[in-house]
Amino acid sequence: MSSRYLHLTEEHIAKQLAKGSVVPTDGPYPPGVLKEPLRAAAVLIPLLNKPDGWHMLLIRRAEHSEDLHSGQVAFPGGGSHPEDTDAISTALRETREEIGVLPEDVRILGQLNDFVTISSYRVTPVVGVIPWPYEFQLAPDEVSRVFTVPLDWLADPSNYTIQDRHLPRPYKPVSVVYFKPYEGEILWGASARFTLGLISILNNSEE
Repeated sequence: MSSRYLHLTEEHIAKQLAKGSVVPTDGPYPPGVLKEPLRAAAVLIPLLNKPDGWHMLLIRRAEHSEDLHSGQVAFPGGGSHPEDTDAISTALRETREEIGVLPEDVRILGQLNDFVTISSYRVTPVVGVIPWPYEFQLAPDEVSRVFTVPLDWLADPSNYTIQDRHLPRPYKPVSVVYFKPYEGEILWGASARFTLGLISILNNSEE
């Protein structure tokens, strides 16, 4: 099967990101679920170009019993620190700390609009290209694995569903994106929403 993104250039991705998001970014959360004020955070959506086309890099978080996101598939990133000048600096700092990618090795292409997550963060997904192959240095207390998924696979609607996820009473269920397993890993939740947001932007190009 040919790749729909095989000839996608960095310039085209940057141009599409500059147009802005085309999908809702606020989750349909019941009143009272989010804790105000929302905390600022950022993630890096690392793209890389393999011979078969564009891939997206993801991480599996390390297992910690006290961590709400323990063992989940995600993007490198986290909460903003006072020394961070903007979302890009947050994303690059966290990416270096978690998987050892140097900031100077990331070519920033743009960012998506902010997303509100159920953990009461306002997250800015930053999109950047990293070299491949790359010698990652994982922080073992934070990340247990890095892997890549083809953009073609992620863009195929047959590979993801939207399901209701139940919350503690008295809150009503919320709609959550779940991807099918890929290499034994399941992308779901906020990171899946960021992914579909990027896919929607890339697919919204003028013919």
